[in-house]
Amino acid sequence: MSSSALMLHDLEAAVDAVLQRIEGAIVMALPLGIGKPNRFVNALYRRIKADGRRQLQVFTALSLEKPVGASELERHFMGPLVERVFADYPDFDYLEDLRHGRLPANIVVHEFFFKTGDYLHNDAAQSRFVCTNYSMVVRDMMALGVNLIAQAVAVRREAQDPQGLQLSLSCNPDLTLELVERCAQASQPLMTVAVVNEALPFMPGDAVLPLDVPDLVVDCPAGTHTLFAPPNAAIGWADYAIGLHASSLVRDGGTLQIGIGSLGDAIAQSLIVRDRENETYRSILSALNPQGLADRECEPFKEGLYGCSEMFVNGIMRLIDAGIVRRRVFMDEDLQALSRDLGPHPDANVLAALRKRGRIGSALTADNLSYLKRFGILDDDVQLDGEHLQCGALRIANRLDSDAALDAFKPLLGRAWRRAYLMHGGFFLGPRDFYQRLREMPEALREQIGMTRISFINELWNDSLGSEALKRAQRVKASLMNTTMRVSLLGAASSDALDSGQVVSGVGGQYNFVAMGHALSDARSILMLRATHQNRREGLTSSIHWACGNVTIPRHLRDIVVTEYGVAELRGQPDGEVIRRLLAIADSRFQQSLLAEAKAAGKLDRDYQIPEAQRHNTPERLRACLQPWRDSGQLPDFPFGTDLNADELTMVRALRKLQAASTHPVELVKLAFKSLTRQPAVPPAYLQRLGLDEAHSFKQLLLRRLFAANL
Repeated sequence: MSSSALMLHDLEAAVDAVLQRIEGAIVMALPLGIGKPNRFVNALYRRIKADGRRQLQVFTALSLEKPVGASELERHFMGPLVERVFADYPDFDYLEDLRHGRLPANIVVHEFFFKTGDYLHNDAAQSRFVCTNYSMVVRDMMALGVNLIAQAVAVRREAQDPQGLQLSLSCNPDLTLELVERCAQASQPLMTVAVVNEALPFMPGDAVLPLDVPDLVVDCPAGTHTLFAPPNAAIGWADYAIGLHASSLVRDGGTLQIGIGSLGDAIAQSLIVRDRENETYRSILSALNPQGLADRECEPFKEGLYGCSEMFVNGIMRLIDAGIVRRRVFMDEDLQALSRDLGPHPDANVLAALRKRGRIGSALTADNLSYLKRFGILDDDVQLDGEHLQCGALRIANRLDSDAALDAFKPLLGRAWRRAYLMHGGFFLGPRDFYQRLREMPEALREQIGMTRISFINELWNDSLGSEALKRAQRVKASLMNTTMRVSLLGAASSDALDSGQVVSGVGGQYNFVAMGHALSDARSILMLRATHQNRREGLTSSIHWACGNVTIPRHLRDIVVTEYGVAELRGQPDGEVIRRLLAIADSRFQQSLLAEAKAAGKLDRDYQIPEAQRHNTPERLRACLQPWRDSGQLPDFPFGTDLNADELTMVRALRKLQAASTHPVELVKLAFKSLTRQPAVPPAYLQRLGLDEAHSFKQLLLRRLFAANL
């Protein structure tokens, strides 16, 4: 460690050090997701809460807590699952108080991205939410006066030196180093605390924490805990259809950005089917698209894809393992220009190509040699010795002006490329087996996954790690996929908040990627949404509206919109055509009312009618299209596994039906009648798990019958 870093082995002592170092109010930045040092944060929060004289502001995003279930039935079911999957994961005290309106007056919590829907109608959380693009978060942290950043870090210990540590920002190199650098440039005081969590995968490259960065390193058993690992969600009918449509927009040799959850998994599984079972893939797409596949990308992958996604998710990991995400990019403009011709390992041809481009001379200079080592082209032991190159006992002339000279260089070549990546990501989050895969991954593959700054991933023009020209060369044929909640008939999208202003999640990097989809000459921005959604007050509603009261993506940035019913190409189209194309992928139960609104606004001819072929966008038709491949196993509920066992899956399906019926009075009445006539035997273990084995009250007895009717 650096001589300036204080090493402590106790969380309370670390809190003492922070309170002594920072006078007055503390403004603490925390990484989003799993990069937070939970127990340190709780220790500091409790100390300041108990004191009352010190002020604390917390600036973060995506604060994660163990699920508990919304109803008594769900809580009974979730208990054993949470204990098994989340083990000793510690929830945040500040979240508990925030959720229940108990935050003390001397503590404020600001988030810039909520866990979806968790803080609707929570006045304290809503009023202190900071609406910002992910790439602007460091600027906004500094404006709030941040003076402390605390982060969980991965560790590698040197066997020869028990005190020797190498630290990695692991899951969250997204903002930390940029914040440290910008505070230093602005002479803004910032204390950096690194808390070792042994469970974090060690990620190399840009994620390695320079030894002169942390002011305090906390290395103690209490810093380690289970990582928050949301189990894979089942992929439903609509998500599979959206994923299949979206996968047919991905071009071979291109760039891919996707997100987390069942929709991201659906895209990944669809791409795997496209590559491995191409005839089946075409058959599925043909069933979904009776009009034909002339405008779709359906071929297997010959060149492969490069992943450039702010979130590194399990779906991308599966695409790496499937050999689909395999297109290397280089952190150098000359090598990137040559990338299509470079082999899996450095060879003498790259020396000739670099010489031809003028990047190196016919005789290597010291700078040339450093450059070639940095990218793994020459062995680290090669030294410049006058007019010769020396490597161990081997000594050759320092010249590259003939085939014979190039041939002499072969023993000096490196074994593997460096700073060559299949994937760039800013943060990661996923199920338990995803983290385990990262921990156990061969080092050669791990070095091809570049966890790095969000400014590199989300922006073209920020050149802290790579020039705009380099990024453009890397991100060819990009498919930049994001999920949205609602789309207006004129092509605007609402992804972060309701019309009332109540924040559901946040902007994150969506605006960045949409803008990038237009800034790159051959990229496409793809917004995906389910055609309908359930609303507790209004019931089933369309996700395509005439207008959106809250706009995340303005309509002048409209490009491609995908629902389960198809793809709408909106770029460059006049308003009337945009409306017609969005009506074509809307749920047919809402098409006529949407059509009427468009006509009333003067955007469509009065005599326009939706073509007959587009009037059958129903869940029933969708299921009929996909049923054969759901049954045959190409489109399974959990293509990448699940933390739920067979009994839990059976119970979950019944509980979901019951939950869906509870939001629809008519469906609930139907279910109640069904329960009177159909009472299958329920395994006693199921009833015990749900707390219904000794049902006595009317409510418990009714729930027991309704649950049984859904098995």
